[in-house]
Amino acid sequence: MSYELPIALTLHLLASIVWVGGMFFAHNVLRSAVNELLAPPERLRLMLRVFDGFFPWVWGAIVTLLSSGFWIFFRVFHSRAGLYVHLMMGLGLMMTAVFLFLWLRPYRGMRRSLDQNDYARAALELGLIRRLMLVNLTLGLLVAVLAGARWPAVFG
Repeated sequence: MSYELPIALTLHLLASIVWVGGMFFAHNVLRSAVNELLAPPERLRLMLRVFDGFFPWVWGAIVTLLSSGFWIFFRVFHSRAGLYVHLMMGLGLMMTAVFLFLWLRPYRGMRRSLDQNDYARAALELGLIRRLMLVNLTLGLLVAVLAGARWPAVFG
């Protein structure tokens, strides 16, 4: 069991970096550059391609985060963890729900709109995706702060 925690934590941290870091980049860097350089039709199509490449990584991150998180909760904490762990788990499940809605509704709607060359509708869907990503980015950063603040007390 001595190797389980480092492996689970490493996978957990890497998955969170991929998901939260990807959202930070897309929301704070890519969006500005794309808005500055591209006209709406090209901008919308590029963003859809970016999401097509990023979202499979998010699905992988979600599976990794949930499996490693529950592994740590049950195997390391023996289902008895502090409030901060329950908060992190709750926020992570909220993030998953937000992403699931994002993927099922505005992402698919954006694709449909672009297939029909309805750029106005696609722009509305992209705006909703951006707002949902900001919600998840905020939640993800909050989870990181919770984890960082409690790390020395738990594993130090």
